Amino acid sequence: MPSLKDLKNRIASVKATQKITKAMKMVAAAKLRRAQEAAEAARPYAERMTKVLAGLSAANAGNAEAPLLLSGTGKDQVHLLIVATGERGLAGGFNSSIIRLARDHALKLLAQGKTVKILTVGRKGNDILRRTFKDNIVDYVTFREVKQLGFAQADEVAHKVLALYNAGEFDIATLFFARFQSVISQVATASQIIPAKFETTEPATASSALYEYEPSEEEILEDLLPKNVAIQIFRALLENNASFYGAQMSAMDNATRNAGDMINKLTLSYNRQRQAQITKELIEIISGAEAL
Repeated sequence: MPSLKDLKNRIASVKATQKITKAMKMVAAAKLRRAQEAAEAARPYAERMTKVLAGLSAANAGNAEAPLLLSGTGKDQVHLLIVATGERGLAGGFNSSIIRLARDHALKLLAQGKTVKILTVGRKGNDILRRTFKDNIVDYVTFREVKQLGFAQADEVAHKVLALYNAGEFDIATLFFARFQSVISQVATASQIIPAKFETTEPATASSALYEYEPSEEEILEDLLPKNVAIQIFRALLENNASFYGAQMSAMDNATRNAGDMINKLTLSYNRQRQAQITKELIEIISGAEAL
C-alpha cells in the first residue's frame, strides 16, 4: 500500500500532467480554426479542377494520344502508395487510422503478386511503416520544420511523384490521408491520383453546356494534369493538418478529464489513509492513557 508521501507525490505529478494536456488542448484548438479554414477554402478549387478534368477526360476517352497521366501505362503491376500522416503524435487514432488503411492496401496488393512502393509524407508514418515495409519505402518527405503548410510543400511532393512516374518507376499512384469532417470525426481516405481517376457525381442533362477549348483539349490536359497532382496533394495536406489538430484537441480533452478523475481517486485514497492514520494514533493515545 503506498504511503501518504507517495500518494501526495503522485497527485502532484498527475496535476502537472493535467496542466500540460490542458495547454496542448488550447493550442490545438487555436491552430484548428486556421487549419480548418484553409482546408475548407481549398475544397472548392480542387473540386472544380476535378470537374473540368473529368469533362476533358470523358471527351478524350479511348484517345491513343491522351497524356499518360490520364490514360496510364496500360499496366497495374507496380503501385506507389503516398502515405501522408502527421509529424507528431498525441493525436488519438489520427495517424494509426491512415497507416492501417495504407498497410491493408499494401498487403492486399502484395498478396496479388503486385509490386508495392511507398513514399511517406510525415515522420510518424515513416517511423511506423518502416517496421514492416522497410524495403518498400522509396522516399521520405518531412515538413516538421515548416510552421505553415503551403502549396510549395505539396509541389515538392508532386515533383517527386511525377519524376518517379516519368522514369517508369510505377504504374498507379494512390494517395492516403485523413479527410476532415469535424473535431471528433476524421475519415481515413484513399484516392488514386495517377492515372487520374474521376468520379462523375452529376448526371448529364439536356442543358449541359458544350465547350470549345483553345488551345486543344490534349494541350490543356498536358498542362492541367501535372498541376492536378499537386492540387490533390495540397488538398490532402490541408485536410490532414485540420484532422491532426481536431484529433489532438479531442485526445488532449480526454486526457485532461481522465487526469481529473485520477486526481479525485488519488485524493480520496489519500484522505482515507490519512484519516485511518489519525484514528490509529488517537486509539494509541487513548489506550496509553487508560493504561496509566
